[in-house]
Order: sequence, then structure tokens, then C-alpha cells
Amino acid sequence: MTKILYASASPYSAKVLMAAHYAGIPVEAVTVNTNEEPEILLAANPLGKIPTLITDDGKTVFDSRVITQYLNRVSGNKLFPRNAEKRLDAERLESLADGLCDALLAHVYERRFHPAEKIHQPWLDLQWRKAVRALDLLNEAPPRVGAKLNAGHIALAAALGYLNLRFEGQWERGRPKLKRWLKRFGELHPELAALLPK
Repeated sequence: MTKILYASASPYSAKVLMAAHYAGIPVEAVTVNTNEEPEILLAANPLGKIPTLITDDGKTVFDSRVITQYLNRVSGNKLFPRNAEKRLDAERLESLADGLCDALLAHVYERRFHPAEKIHQPWLDLQWRKAVRALDLLNEAPPRVGAKLNAGHIALAAALGYLNLRFEGQWERGRPKLKRWLKRFGELHPELAALLPK
């Protein structure tokens, strides 16, 4: 069975696990701790990053956007629209959601891996400004969420789930549409919402 090496708090891991589930691809989720540099992870991905997918025949696929493209191909295009313009919209949404996660993780890691006297506040402020701009843009016109999803919707849900995990009470004010969007996502797709970062 295809394996996905992941961490439960990782938004990128949540994204690919949700994508695999939505696309109908059975996977075995294998928890790894990247700080421990486990052999299973390093053998599959020399960068030691998650998520990393290992196919039945031992091929490895890494970087969450590469994984969603792979899952899309093997599922017969269940994650991205066939129409070129709609596909680009889905890819742009996935990229924006991933970029939001990049800024959030840079913020978290700055605080987690540096002693208090070494934390660089201008760096934290820069990352938070990126997150705020992305969130404000998304709140202006959230993508429509219904029974049919694409990888962009899934990536956005993962990003908002990560915000709830690490920044609860810091991102919601003034963004009621995004809060409603995530609630609606969970109502329509409870099996995917169960895979959000935790």
C-alpha cells in the first residue's frame, strides 16, 4: 500500500492525506518526527521533509504540491479540473494556501527554535504581514465550497486548520467569511475535516 510519511500538526501533511482520501487512493499514514531524522524518512527523502509519499513499488514523491499532482494523475483527475482556466484557479488557490502556511511555519519555527533573546521580531512581523495579506485576500472572496472539491479547497482547509491549531484567537477577527468557509467545509466533508492539523 502507498505510504505517506507525515506529522499530525503539519498542514502540508493534512493536505495530502485529505487529497488522497478525497481522490479515493488508499494510503497508510506513517507518523514521523523530522527532528529525529528517522531512517525511513531520510531513505525516502534526503531533505528529511514531510509529507513524503512512497509508492507500492518504492518510488518516492515529495513536496506537497508534487504529491497532489501525482495523486491527481493516478486518480484520473479527481483533484484538479480538466478545464485549463478552472485548473489554474485551483492551482493558484493551492499555491496561496501553501504560501500562507510557509509564512505561518516560519513564524512558529522562529519562536520554537530560538531562545527568547534571539527571536528576531522584525522577521516575525514580516511573516505575519504575509499571512494577513493572504487571509484578507481570501476573506474578500472565498472559493465556493460544495460537494465537489479540488486540491485548492483542500489546501485552504489545511491552512485554516493550522491557523486554528497554532494561532487561534489571532486570525479570526474581521474574517467572518473564512470562518464560515471552514465550518461549511467540515459540515460537507467531515471525513476530511477529521484529518485537519492537530
